Amino acid sequence: MKKIFLFLFLPALLVAQEKSTTVTPKQTGKYDTNKFSQMYDLLATPNLFRTASGAPGPAYYQQQADYKINIDLDDKNSKLTGSETITYYNNSPDTLEYLWVQLDQNQSAKNSQTPLAESQRMEQVFPAGNFTNKFLKQELERGFNIDFVKDAKGNPLSFTINQTMMRINLETPMKPGEKFSFAINWWYNINNYRAEGGRSGYELFEKSGNKLYVIAQFYPRMAVYNDVEGWQNMQFWGTGEFTLPFGDFDVNITVPADHIMEATGDLMNRSEVFTAAQLKRYELAQKTYDKPVVVVTQAEAEASEKGFSDKKKTWKFSAKNVRDFGIATSRKFIYDAMAVKLNDKTVMAISVYPKESNPLWGETATRTVAHTLKSYSAHTFDYPYPKAVSVSAEDQGMEYPMICWNYGRPDEKGVTSDRIKNGMIGVTIHEVGHNFFPMIVNSDERQWSWMDEGLNTFMQYMAEQEMGTNFPSSRGPASKIVPYMSGDQKFLEPIMSNSETIVQFGANAYGKPATGLNILRETIMGRELFDHAFKVYANRWKFKHPTPEDFFRTMEDASAVDLDWFFRGWFYSTDFVDIGIKEVKQYYVSLTPTKDLKDATVRRGRFGQEKGPFLYLVPETSEELSAKDKKALAIADVNLLSEYVNQNFTADEKAKLKSPKYFYEVDFNKPGGMLMPIIVELTYEDDTKETFKYPAQIWRKNNDTAKKVYATEKAIKKIQIDPKLETADIDVTNNTWPKEEVKSKFD
Repeated sequence: MKKIFLFLFLPALLVAQEKSTTVTPKQTGKYDTNKFSQMYDLLATPNLFRTASGAPGPAYYQQQADYKINIDLDDKNSKLTGSETITYYNNSPDTLEYLWVQLDQNQSAKNSQTPLAESQRMEQVFPAGNFTNKFLKQELERGFNIDFVKDAKGNPLSFTINQTMMRINLETPMKPGEKFSFAINWWYNINNYRAEGGRSGYELFEKSGNKLYVIAQFYPRMAVYNDVEGWQNMQFWGTGEFTLPFGDFDVNITVPADHIMEATGDLMNRSEVFTAAQLKRYELAQKTYDKPVVVVTQAEAEASEKGFSDKKKTWKFSAKNVRDFGIATSRKFIYDAMAVKLNDKTVMAISVYPKESNPLWGETATRTVAHTLKSYSAHTFDYPYPKAVSVSAEDQGMEYPMICWNYGRPDEKGVTSDRIKNGMIGVTIHEVGHNFFPMIVNSDERQWSWMDEGLNTFMQYMAEQEMGTNFPSSRGPASKIVPYMSGDQKFLEPIMSNSETIVQFGANAYGKPATGLNILRETIMGRELFDHAFKVYANRWKFKHPTPEDFFRTMEDASAVDLDWFFRGWFYSTDFVDIGIKEVKQYYVSLTPTKDLKDATVRRGRFGQEKGPFLYLVPETSEELSAKDKKALAIADVNLLSEYVNQNFTADEKAKLKSPKYFYEVDFNKPGGMLMPIIVELTYEDDTKETFKYPAQIWRKNNDTAKKVYATEKAIKKIQIDPKLETADIDVTNNTWPKEEVKSKFD
């Protein structure tokens, strides 16, 4: 049988695009290894506490801290006084010589180190109020005042305060399996957070003199002790948030009798603090699944805020297996609620807000809470707590177990812009969503902000898109992170950076990890594999303390997708994505076997008879080759493709064969350091389109270039990389062939 050869000729070299002359960030990867190497050099060694699969090991443990707290709110003087008994359980295999307690209020005390650690610059123009606050006013008395620390028998305990941490010096070390109870009495002056800043405090309504309190970090709280670093006693500088052990809380909160309150946990004495009418409305809300029921009406709230009761009322809350506690209280609160069905259980979605928040909050807030619980539960686990509360607190966005505070109100005429409404919906989803990350999947916020903010922002994006209203999500889509990733490398850090060292905190801790997860879900892994692995991670680590390694390992373990290259580049480096089309070569089929075709065949190679039908490239002319090897091809060896098809295929088989007429060799390059799949869209001369997606492994043997050949029946008039902007490519000017002019934002 004659050997059949198909000859493709290149009439001209069509250069897709020259390298962009746009100034782009210098590629500065944070590692010097192969980008596809496994992450053994970056991850902690697996052990009995945390396994190589990313799951808790057989020796995994976590400590427990239970609290019995009584606090009294002095509304007139904005002062909080408290007493607590902490019972600490040593479930670790270690003997503890001391305990560490967090005193986060001390971050705003007069002797705080936080202002000293911040750079300053002098403004040339000051608003009078800002100048007065900064240079004329006396510093306010802030921070915890510790009255005493005593053991269970009432004996004083030795303690040492180091800024925002207090060491309890134990007379007898705690052995594994032991528990220890001690009491602390304290007080502090509550800050006006709108004037002074802060994650909690009070909002003053100057016209009426009323205050709306959102109270958190209000009690001395146990620090985490774990297998990763022992005591997590890093100081609270203000940016890195919190890490806390789980425990049970019984909290009694005494406030003015005309206040309405919500807080972490079940309200144990609702019949004592609600009126009979309010109690009846709440019972109706527990059975109403389609819309909120107003429990405390606007008329009742307006009546309360006109007077300042000199009587007191105590609200009693109990919470099981929570890591923290938050409180919201005011005589201005309107209260509405609705039931949310999650498989076989019902939880309550609740909002409390002043009249200034209506009509926006009455129409939108609690429905948004309910939607969030449904969306997050579907992607992780059914929400395990009895309720989720959203509190209207202007200029706020902060989260605690079962309760959070959120900004967004209409103007004085009750009109709400789309920007304010969408902002309020977005922040509500985000803060309610924090119940899952980190209140239940309890990561270390003080060390790794992205583990709660980034994962939660990704979940927020999915929940926003699932509303079906084309919600304008500000984070999540790949294109949204391009301005950050294309920025000056001097101001970029890897995601795997401590919270306090990040310059552009929102982009780094929220936007980039959320975008990375979205790219994993939509472009790299696919929704089915990603969703399963993400749900496995959430369920493995709910009510536990995961580390970044636990997340990375679980995502691979549950999906069988090698993601080391992605985590190495996206989380441990500041590499950026830039994939382009370097050049395109177009070929055609010759139908006439001429001497030129013979010479081209010989130059291209020959078949080695002894070794089988393998192609050997020979960089010599046909004459040189003929002189050396008498087995060089002759004209008679060359037949038309049609002859080969007629000889080897039946009529039915021939009918199923493709009939390509055009051949293109596309040379892709990668000016950016970050690996990414290549997504290619071909547009044919009749305007039909076809998309090809090549996995990131296409770069595994050549980090700089990759080639693909397209054999088509129709001529290609356009080739475009990443047409839907899925990969966060920072430079799209090199993404098309023929080259297209990309309009600037100005244009």
